[in-house]
Amino acid sequence: KMVLSLVSLCAREVVSDHGSSPCWLSCLPCELYRPLLEAAFDHCRPLAVGELVQRWPERTLSVGGWRKPGQAPPNRLCIQALLLAVVRGLTDKEEDPVRGVRRRMELQRRTEPQQNISSTTSPDWNQSVVVRVRADLFLNARSWERVRGALSLPGPLRLYCRYLRVEELPAPSVASLLELLPKDGLLGLDIRYSSLGVPGLALLLPLLEPFPQLHSLRLHYCNLDLQRTQPEQQGALQEMFRGLCALKRLRRLSLTALRLPGHLRLLLSLSRPLEVLELPYLSLTPADLAYLSCSPHASSLRELDLSENRLDLSSVPSLRRLLSQAEPCLAQLSLCGCGLSDSLLGALLPSLSRCRTLRTLRLALNPLTRTGLVSLAWTAVGIPSLRLLLYPSPLEEYEPGLPPLPSSSQLLDWPLMEESEVRVMTLTQVEEVLMAKGRQHDLLMTSDLLKYSTDLTVED
Repeated sequence: KMVLSLVSLCAREVVSDHGSSPCWLSCLPCELYRPLLEAAFDHCRPLAVGELVQRWPERTLSVGGWRKPGQAPPNRLCIQALLLAVVRGLTDKEEDPVRGVRRRMELQRRTEPQQNISSTTSPDWNQSVVVRVRADLFLNARSWERVRGALSLPGPLRLYCRYLRVEELPAPSVASLLELLPKDGLLGLDIRYSSLGVPGLALLLPLLEPFPQLHSLRLHYCNLDLQRTQPEQQGALQEMFRGLCALKRLRRLSLTALRLPGHLRLLLSLSRPLEVLELPYLSLTPADLAYLSCSPHASSLRELDLSENRLDLSSVPSLRRLLSQAEPCLAQLSLCGCGLSDSLLGALLPSLSRCRTLRTLRLALNPLTRTGLVSLAWTAVGIPSLRLLLYPSPLEEYEPGLPPLPSSSQLLDWPLMEESEVRVMTLTQVEEVLMAKGRQHDLLMTSDLLKYSTDLTVED
């Protein structure tokens, strides 16, 4: 448990009594603004936040950051108080200007994953003041109109976006937002649950080229299915692929359930290698996997997700080659729901054992027996860097009636046996493997899919 410093403890007591703030604000040394503001955020004291921000003595103000275990994100009321203090600093010119926020302010608000708000003003108080507010935006059908209005309005506050996430918005609405966003500073775009199809993506992807810093693109469940032939699809496809190729700084590409069999070569015809590639539910073909294993991306991948792409014996050579290329830098690998039986996984274990930088391996919802699971566990404990293995519940733990090689959906829906002895046997064997190699303290092996699955998490 984290031990608080004496300064932090005192700061917490000071901000807890807002009635005394006029006393301590009048004689506060500059060095104490930071711990007091942190205490105000940690203990939800929005009035203290507003008072401190209005009097902030420095040119830079940072709030938040990556959260520590057990630490809550910044309270919404405190964020509102921070922004109101900025606005008040811009509009309240009749009073004596307070150095700091009313002369030049740079705010950074970061919640997981690293959101920030930054703003700058002219150093001359007599000149017009412009504050650039940088924020991560999450929009849906209820909020996009309001944000579009904020982007369109003139005034001293200018809204910039670092990461944009939109859900359930049609392509024209997303396009209008992209056209209004300032082109400098957008790092990532995440579109989810929007019925875009090929025409929608052909409209949106070319609009991303003017954003020079864009390095992350995520498209999840956007109703794109190339298994269904539609008129004029080829022209829209070419437009879509050209839009992707124009993203010169792309480092992360995540495509979930887009159903693009046989098109991976076109999708990955990028100017620079990717570091993160997530392709779950993409209906990849053996030709797609063969291309990926020989592509320029293979040796640069830090994270790879091929979950829910059905693999068979013909896929094994390509996967071996891919793991061989990626082994110097691959840190996360997910092959959940890929139909890996004992024999298929056994053919991959030697290649997995050579991935010496691998930290996370996810193999849930694969039809392994307890024997196959134990073989996997022995391979896992032999990878020194590995910290998490998400393994599937072995077939012996399911109620009778499963087919010999069940699909991931069948494994997900089929009930597990209620008898605790069956599960205890599995846990005992896994624990024995960990203890035999002395890895019980630094390697977590679990079948807890709900807690350790990364489906649609954001890590930017």
